[in-house]
Amino acid sequence: MNTPLTRPNTYRSGPDAAGKFGGFGGRYVAETLMPLILEVEKAYAAAKKDPAFDAEWRRLLTHYVGRPSPLWFAERVTGHLRAQAAPGLGAKVYFKRDELNHTGAHKINAVLGQILLAKRMGKKRIIAETGAGQHGVATATACALFDLPCTVFMGAVDVARQQPNVFRMKLLGAEVVAVESGAATLKDAMNEALRHWVAHVEDTYYCIGTVAGPHPYPAMVRDFQSVIGEEVRAQMMEAEGRLPDVLVAAIGGGSNAMGLFHPFLDDAGVRMFGVEAGGHGIETVTGHAASLTGGRPGVLHGNRTYLLQDENGQILEGHSISAGLDYPGVGPEHAWLHELGRVEYVNATDEEALSAFQLCARLEGIIPALEPAHALAHVLKLAPTLPAETLIVMNMCGRGDKDIFTVAKLLGEKF
Repeated sequence: MNTPLTRPNTYRSGPDAAGKFGGFGGRYVAETLMPLILEVEKAYAAAKKDPAFDAEWRRLLTHYVGRPSPLWFAERVTGHLRAQAAPGLGAKVYFKRDELNHTGAHKINAVLGQILLAKRMGKKRIIAETGAGQHGVATATACALFDLPCTVFMGAVDVARQQPNVFRMKLLGAEVVAVESGAATLKDAMNEALRHWVAHVEDTYYCIGTVAGPHPYPAMVRDFQSVIGEEVRAQMMEAEGRLPDVLVAAIGGGSNAMGLFHPFLDDAGVRMFGVEAGGHGIETVTGHAASLTGGRPGVLHGNRTYLLQDENGQILEGHSISAGLDYPGVGPEHAWLHELGRVEYVNATDEEALSAFQLCARLEGIIPALEPAHALAHVLKLAPTLPAETLIVMNMCGRGDKDIFTVAKLLGEKF
């Protein structure tokens, strides 16, 4: 990690007028797209000031999505970890259960905000990229609700390993475009979506699923996802009478983590851990997707951030057991928080995530997505080292229905 920078008075005021978080973020897009990006920024700035926009978004979150999502004391996981710990150790573990949202993940929070914005802008069709399929399903769901044509770009490899979500998108009326270029995963899906957007700027809104891309997307998606952390603050005060000591979330592009972390960034007593995909191990060159742990700054998909790249700046293909985490970059706000040292970024391997996936199902009766299974893998290592009065909240950002065939295959199960 770089030498920590001078700490700001607040971590919550960014980005600046140029869309930068320190040296990260910004707009690096084709000239054709710049007018539309500025239009999105202007529309979002106006929407933020409009109480009616916020009220309609929150109405949908309550009555359509099912928010607030529960905060669950994972009693059996806590007991299991305390049994392994020395006397007096073993933190109390809570799950923020965003997998119980309609569509099965946190993605719907920001999708509904963006679709409302697209309608406000007069856009007639929606495009999106997706990796694990959860953002694609959420976008297809919102487009069905609002009667908007929807096209979702998805890497061909992810189409093959996420068949349940592909069918769900089609059932909801979306067109799913299998992208064959590159490694045919999330990076390539986003490349193709951006190319398509350049050719259809007049009538199309690009609904980005994570806190990456050109400004204003990183801040906009973060703002919509911050409902997660805002709920956790209130729920922890009700459950424990104080704020959590530790927050843990998986990191691909980083939307669920920013949503959990952002409302707590100025609370000095709250530690935060972003868990990247360690794949086959970060000592391998292309066997992981840990951009902050094993990458360096560069430009991709319209923003400057940490990337997996070679000495010539060519983007390397990431790897993860999880289709939602094998992105070779990370949101620029995470890059900034990494260099400041405010958030601790670690990683979990495929094997550790798979083990956590199984343990969660057996101890809590919750089948997690492989993405939050990475976060749980770190909780399993961290909790036994902390005093028993320590409170950990982990974001259970997605359910594992979409991953059961992948996991079954890895475990040698036959159908």
